[in-house]
Amino acid sequence: MEAIYELWGKRNPEFEKRYQESIIDVFCDYGRGVNRFQDVRGKIFGAGYEVYIIAFFIGLYFDRSKPLIDDNAKRKVLGQPIMYWGNIEERTGRRAYPKIREYIFAALVARTDIDWIALDKGDITARAVVDKLIDKMEQYANFGFDYIQEKIEQDSNYFFKETAFLNVFTSFLVEDNDVDDDNEPEDLD
Repeated sequence: MEAIYELWGKRNPEFEKRYQESIIDVFCDYGRGVNRFQDVRGKIFGAGYEVYIIAFFIGLYFDRSKPLIDDNAKRKVLGQPIMYWGNIEERTGRRAYPKIREYIFAALVARTDIDWIALDKGDITARAVVDKLIDKMEQYANFGFDYIQEKIEQDSNYFFKETAFLNVFTSFLVEDNDVDDDNEPEDLD
């Protein structure tokens, strides 16, 4: 039997088509393959899955999800299975980042309601588990895309600032002065 991680890696998550033109095409070389003129066109990311990963982590860190639209005609798959995300490409100076898949998978396992004992007993299938993981992944990414879209509608240049995506993620960090030291657990002695 294949491991859940390998089965999950073979999947190709979906996104809502409405985000293709307004987000994916704006930031990525989605569907064009490797192109040596990428920098000239000002694309921030190469493959479509790169902005999908950003959207996923926005949903994850906000701990907010949004179901995809029910109409399958308004959905689209990314075009590349997860197992290939972050592989080395022909671009100069790029490094592989396969660990990101492991981090995404670990986050999904932690945040998805799955009865692992039922899986072990054979009461549910590995396919059903992977379906739940993918659904959760798509919902987090969908919230992230919605968040990005909202920021773009407020300021069309918001994400074209040098540290814009970094600023989104650093906003999740708790500053030291916000930590309440009085909330130490009481001594059990």
